[in-house]
This record gives sequence, C-alpha cells and structure tokens, in this order.
Amino acid sequence: MRQKIAMYSLIAVLSLARLSAFATEGMWLPQLLGRLNEKEMKGMGLKITAADIYNVNKGSLKDAIVSFGGFCTGEIISSKGLLLTNHHCGYDAIQKHSSVQNNYLDKGFWARSMQEELPNAGLTATFIVRIEDVTKQALEGVAGNLTESQRQSAIDKNLNRIKETAKKEAWQETLIKPFFEGNQYFLFVTETYKDVRLVGAPPSSIGKFGADTDNWVWPRHTGDFSIFRVYAGKDNRPAEYSADNVPLQPKHFLPISLDGIDANDFTMVFGFPGRTNEYLPSEAVKLTVDGQDPARVSMRDAALKVIDGFMRKDEQIKIQYAAKQASTANSWKKWIGEMQGVRQTGGIRRKLDYEARFQQLVKNNAEYQGTYSGLLDSLNNLYKTQAPYAIARDYYTELIRNAEMLGFANSAITLLQETRLKGEEQYETLKQAFLAKVKPQYGNYNNDVDREVATALLDIYFKEVPSNKIGGEAYQIWMETNKDGKTTANKMYSQSAFTSYDKLAAFLNRSFKTVSADVWKDPATRLMIGLRNGYIDFVNKPYDELQPEINRLQRRYMAAQMEVMKDKRFYPDANSTLRITYGKVNGYAPRDAVKYDFATTLDGVMEKYKPGDYEFDVPEKLRELYAQKDYGQYGANGKMPVCFIASNHTTGGNSGSPALDAYGNLIGLNFDRTWEGTMSDINYDPAICRNIMVDIRYVLFIVDKFAGAKNLIEELKLVHPKKAKPKVTPLKKAA
Repeated sequence: MRQKIAMYSLIAVLSLARLSAFATEGMWLPQLLGRLNEKEMKGMGLKITAADIYNVNKGSLKDAIVSFGGFCTGEIISSKGLLLTNHHCGYDAIQKHSSVQNNYLDKGFWARSMQEELPNAGLTATFIVRIEDVTKQALEGVAGNLTESQRQSAIDKNLNRIKETAKKEAWQETLIKPFFEGNQYFLFVTETYKDVRLVGAPPSSIGKFGADTDNWVWPRHTGDFSIFRVYAGKDNRPAEYSADNVPLQPKHFLPISLDGIDANDFTMVFGFPGRTNEYLPSEAVKLTVDGQDPARVSMRDAALKVIDGFMRKDEQIKIQYAAKQASTANSWKKWIGEMQGVRQTGGIRRKLDYEARFQQLVKNNAEYQGTYSGLLDSLNNLYKTQAPYAIARDYYTELIRNAEMLGFANSAITLLQETRLKGEEQYETLKQAFLAKVKPQYGNYNNDVDREVATALLDIYFKEVPSNKIGGEAYQIWMETNKDGKTTANKMYSQSAFTSYDKLAAFLNRSFKTVSADVWKDPATRLMIGLRNGYIDFVNKPYDELQPEINRLQRRYMAAQMEVMKDKRFYPDANSTLRITYGKVNGYAPRDAVKYDFATTLDGVMEKYKPGDYEFDVPEKLRELYAQKDYGQYGANGKMPVCFIASNHTTGGNSGSPALDAYGNLIGLNFDRTWEGTMSDINYDPAICRNIMVDIRYVLFIVDKFAGAKNLIEELKLVHPKKAKPKVTPLKKAA
C-alpha cells in the first residue's frame, strides 16, 4: 500500500507537469510553479520567476496575499498594511457600521486619517508562511483494507502528529488539507492578524452597481472594491484589537500599474479559491445540473422575490437585509448560470465521452483492468442511488436557511439537546451563549419579511419533497393547516416566541424543564422538530450511509484518472488554499452572433444609469466627473476604464483576489465570473469561461477623484511597466 501511495503522489506531480501550449485551466499550488508551470507561464508572457511568486526565504508575491475573513481574498498594497478586497467581501463590515443616520452602504465611507479607521470584531487577515508536502507522513500506516471511518481516524492521528512536530513560531498556526480526493496532503503554516479596520468603501451605487441584474454578467461596470488596513502589535506580530496596535509592516506589498491592459496581455490571479469539483463522474454532474441546482434555485428565487419587494419599499429593511440579500442572490444566480453553461457546452456529453475513453484504456491494459475494472460504473451507480436524498437535503437546507424563524427554532432545539447531553446545570451557560449569538441576527430580522418568505418556501417544500422524505410529524402539522403555507406561517408568526429577541429571551429564561416542555407548544419549534426528525430519519441518514463508499470510490477514481489518462493535465480541486491561476486578457463569443470585447468604460455606466433606481443609480459626483471627462492620470484615450475580463480559472473565494500583470504589479481586482462560465467549478471550457475584474485605474479614480482620499493614494507605489525605457547598450568602436 505504501508503494501505491508513493506512486499516486508521483503521478499527481507528473500529471501536473504535462504542459499544453497556452492552456489556462487550473488552480495551481504556488510552491510547485518552478517545476510545473514556469515554462508555460513565461511562454505566455510572464516576466518574473517562480521564486518571485513564492519564496520562503525572502518577500515574494505570496506575502502580499491574504485570506480575508476566511471567505474572500485580499492583497496588501502599501508598506503600512493597506488591504484591498471587494466591496461585496467587505459588505458585512460596512453594513455593521451603517445606520439610517450614518448610511455608509448608501453614501460610502472614507477615513481621512488612521484615527478614523473603524475596527471590525472577528474580521481576520491570514498570510501563508510556507507550504509543505506531507503526503508520506499523512498516509503512513494507512492500509487499503480499512473502512473509511478507520482510515480517517488513522490519518487524523498522523495529521495531529505532523502538526505537533511542525516547525513554526509561537504566533503561527498550522493547517493540513487533503488534495486530489485525499491522495495527497499539504501542510500550511499561517499567520492570522485579528485587527482589521475599515478604511474606505465607495457607495453601493458604485461598489454594487448593477446589483442582482448584472451579477455574474458581462459586460460589467461595477466598482467592486473596499479598503481595509491590517494592524499588528508593536512587534509586527498578530495581536487582538487594541488602540495601541500599529499598521502592519508587510514582507511584500503590490506595486500598482497605471499602464492598463491590452488584448492578449498575460495575467495572473492569486488567491484562495473555495471549492471546485472538476473530477466528478457524469452522474454527479447530472445530479448537480438536473436535480440540486433547480431545487436550490426555486427556493432562493421565491425568497428573493419577497425580500426584494420589501427592500424597495422600506429603507430600514433595505439596510437590515442588504448583506443577506446579496449572499442569497449571489449563489442563486450562479446556480442558474451553471445549469445553462453545462447544458450549452454539452458538459455531460463531454463527461460521458471522457469516461468512455477512460473505460477503454482500462479495458486495453491488463494491469489497469485488474485494479480499476468496474470502478467508474460503481461510482456512477452510487450517485444515482444518492440523488433523491441529495435533492431533498437541499430543499431542507434552503428552507431552514431562508426562513429565519425556522433557523432560530432549529438552533434552540440544538441548545436543548446539548443541555441534555452535558447536564441541566450547564443550561444557563449554554443559553447565554446562544442568546449572545442570535441577538445580532435579530437586529437584521423583520417578522413581516420572514413570514412572507416562510409562506412561499413551505408551499414549495411540501409540494416538491416526497412525503416519505418529510416524515409524519411535520406532515401532520401541514395537514392541520390545510396544506397551506400562508396558514402555517400566520400561525407561527402570530403565536411563536421566536418573533423577536425579547420574546425568545423571555421564553428561554425559565427552567430547563419548563422550556423543554413548552417547545412542543410553540408553533415554530413544533414544526421544526417535525421537519428535523423527518429529515434526520428519511433523508440525512440514508444520504450519510452512502457517502463513505462514494468518498472511497471517488478517491480511487481520482487516482485512476491520474494513472490511466496520461495525456491529461491534472491540478487539484480548489479547497480554500492558496492558488495561482493564469491566462490572457481576451473577449469571448458566448453564443451565435454574439461577441464580447474584453473591457468596459465609464461610458457604459452612464448608458445603464437610471435615476433613483435601486440597482442602476449613479452618484451626482461621478456624473459630474464623467461630464467633465476629469479622469486625471487614470483615464486612457479619453475614456475611463472600469472592468475587464481574462481567461483565468477562478471560483468563489477568489473574490478580492489581485489580478497581476507579467511583472507582478496589480492591474485589477477579481470579483466575478461571466454567467456562461459559472459552470467552471465542474466543467471548465476555455472558449467561454472568463473571470471579471475591476480595473485598478477605476479603483484609484474613485478613491482619488470621486472621494478625494488623497491620503490613501499617497501610500501607494504607482508604476508604469509598459512605459519603462529599455536599456540601451552603448555602441563600441569597430576594431
């Protein structure tokens, strides 16, 4: 088994090393670029070395890249820890500092000095110190005859031992992640800074221009950026928030190019992509596109229609639901694009063709046949069996996520269960922790909005999920309310203790026995108990019973692909670890008679302008700058660049990632993908998959000319790499 493990690791590296001219698919580990990608990257236009990108001995590009809050990417752009990320990544922080009287979402925010910068409890910036391959140690003693549970237990013990012996400083942390479905493991040594302050954000009419209508869409005209600053202790090490903290002195920060972009320019995107599933079998892709995506889209579509209607009519609700609405809409539209993209490009057919080639190669090789015969068929059959449970699971998850009262009730039920496990004497402590957690959530909760959301979602849930996957308890309540979402919701939202924080606190601030008895009387917890019990017994249990074998076969199938498909280049799926992707600035043709250019300008903003509109209003100051063509040093050819696209392979988590030129200078800020290309998580197609970036010149134009925040501009290192004069060798006299 140990020989097999070593072979899989070698196969992975060799597979990564197979280069194809100007291929742009893949999310690559930065420490392997020198061996695997540098030659190709230089052939595409890279002017720096792999050691300039990743280096543990001196400052390199990787030292300017951070995981922003664990959900986005950010980059350091000054010697004083100034951090740039997307507006939608900083949206929650901006919202928390906003009120009707001081609406930073609507008006924007700009700190004119460091003293005006706003702290954000819980917001972090994590740097990667180094990355190590620990596959051999992680899989030591892991025999092939172990069950999945036994295997994971053995690996966990190995990982704990690796972490305990890993070389690191006292203020550093370690993280180990599996790659290639658990065939490889890498150790990450990190530094997490916990004092991250808001410095600047444009109004939403710039930072969220186009909102849901333009989300995942090209052409795009969104100034999707916000600015923070990382603070450290006086020793420049991570520290909890303190007024005595000082701006971070980074190992490296990104110079900013003012020279802009041209067609076919080389670009890189450096960041923390969240999750992809490029190596799934065809039945898993079918399940996603024909089952799970439609279920999730239908639930969120119904919720968004309700929320959007209330937000357009009420300023307070608009502020309360801003971040929730943005998060809900983001995935909703992405899933729609994913379905359309896979169908449009024949993604399932391509998977089937690929699997046919794999099966033929296995059949033609006696060794492969003995090892991998029947593997793919077994895996596909398991996904078929799991499909109805997976779809019901998504309906349940979306119901609890979007009907917040049910989410609160679900958490309260968990509180009571924990108390039973830990003892009644722990109730007070657990209760206080629960109330502290939900109190801010109730601050952004409106009972009328949530009632209408629940009405719509309950109707869908009980219609689409088979009764044998709901369970008798919940279905009995549904029968009692005449199988009507409105009747069910009206009863809950008029009688439940979960309609407000104060009522909930009063409900829970009684003896554990009294509360435990009364949860059966409260309409929200009564329904939630029924839904939860049915879900556990008839959906989650059978789903989970199938998952270990799926995991085992998926891991074997991954190893088999890398061994059998010798002409294919493999890269590990995204898993929220530091990656680099590269490509070129280019337009694309998504469908017949439609061809998109690679860049947009402020002209397009004004073409979309709708006075007073929730999505397409334009601030007066920006309109004035446009009318005067007052673009300063940031314009080009009489235009103000806004956004551009390239063929970098990105996904969620890459939001806020820097777009870099061939020299490692910042040229843009990644914030989205084209709608046709959202399928790239499971089906990358270089013909139509494009990432969308806000041009750094537009960012600086907004900071400088719109906001007048020259204090921030003065911190930056602005460069002109395209205008640099070439070195001239002096002529020598002829001999």
